Amino acid sequence: MSTDASRKPNYNRRFLWLALFIVVLFGGYSAGWFYLAGKLENEARANIANLNRNGVVAECTNVSARGFPFRLGLFCDRIYFEDARQGVSIATGSFRSVGQIYDPRHLVGELDGPARIDVPQIQPLALDWGNLRASVRLAQPLPQRLSVEGKELHARTVTGTELATIKTFESHMRPNGANIDLASSFSDLTLDPSVVGGRTVPPLSGQSDITVNNGVQLINERVQSLRGQSGTIRMLDLSTGESTGLSLTGTFSVAQDGLLDADLRVTVRDPQGMATSLGNAIPELRKQIQQGFMALAILGDSPSMPLKISRGKATLGFIKLGRLPPLQ
Repeated sequence: MSTDASRKPNYNRRFLWLALFIVVLFGGYSAGWFYLAGKLENEARANIANLNRNGVVAECTNVSARGFPFRLGLFCDRIYFEDARQGVSIATGSFRSVGQIYDPRHLVGELDGPARIDVPQIQPLALDWGNLRASVRLAQPLPQRLSVEGKELHARTVTGTELATIKTFESHMRPNGANIDLASSFSDLTLDPSVVGGRTVPPLSGQSDITVNNGVQLINERVQSLRGQSGTIRMLDLSTGESTGLSLTGTFSVAQDGLLDADLRVTVRDPQGMATSLGNAIPELRKQIQQGFMALAILGDSPSMPLKISRGKATLGFIKLGRLPPLQ
């Protein structure tokens, strides 16, 4: 037998080459991660600097990129924005955003409270929350999907006066061809009596599912007027209890002069329960409310009626409701 055939494989050399390969691979990956992190920090600082002009002050305190080795995102200790011309300022707690290295187009961000919001003509607001998170899947020309969700939101004046609380809330936006789909929901919205003129309003919950026609173009052009817009309401729902509430579906359009046209359908769940809730909230109209909803109760537990609006003139079934003012 030849000596070559009897020679044993050199496992030590193979192990050495494997170890060297892993070191080089990890070192190259690490260098690439820190390169991208530095580039992300520089771009963030440049974008913030570009905002600081024409009376605008924007701050992202101690901005840094973190998440090594498998994530990459921006962190700030504090967010501050002020537009002196508009008289608006917002100050919040820390901010965190992160994306997975293997899926960089999907970003998630979290914002900590409390926050102070100053806008003209109202008292400064103090907001706090248990959790506030946003996620976005990037695409062109608009994100494929944008979502915001939170829980345990408390709204007060900066002097401590309670205004409202919300147990949970969320909203979503996505392009649908040339249109934009918008969906949102909230639960257990409690309004302090001081906000509604001393009235007692039951905890409210709601849902919406709306499509805005040509919404992609409207967002790209930053159109702020409702005039000339149209869409479909698949669901617009407000609940005052587990089985009590109102829902609205149908289509709408707004003319260039601001007058609304709509072909809608209104459904009332538990008319007697709605009469009680509205009567408690508007005691001066309790008798009229009870009479109106008593007539609806004859039609069943969830009566439904057409709501037509033509050039601003609204009619519910055969009842003329009046004229709506032009929308802006």
